[in-house]
Amino acid sequence: MTVYQISSSEGTTIDYGATGVAAILQSISFLLDTLVDSYPMHREFGMDPPIDDPSELAKNEWSAQVIEKLERNIPEVSVQEVLVDQDESDLLNGRIRTTVKVVIEIDTI
Repeated sequence: MTVYQISSSEGTTIDYGATGVAAILQSISFLLDTLVDSYPMHREFGMDPPIDDPSELAKNEWSAQVIEKLERNIPEVSVQEVLVDQDESDLLNGRIRTTVKVVIEIDTI
């Protein structure tokens, strides 16, 4: 069982030729960086981050949302851990740095 660690990665380029595990990891990163309502035919796809709420409750709700969205949209993935890291500049800029540790079910690829 291999555990992969993926962080939200604003501004990274998409590898349209990715396959296998690389494609799944790219999909996870893409989903973490996509806001809900971004796609007209799939409005619920994406994340709905807590705006202007640095509380621990908001971080816990965010972690639960990350797990639910990833496991619903990428069925090959089993989320092991969600790490939320915010420093002062992140709070002022409305950014949430999220790192996810996942296991990929190889037999479903």
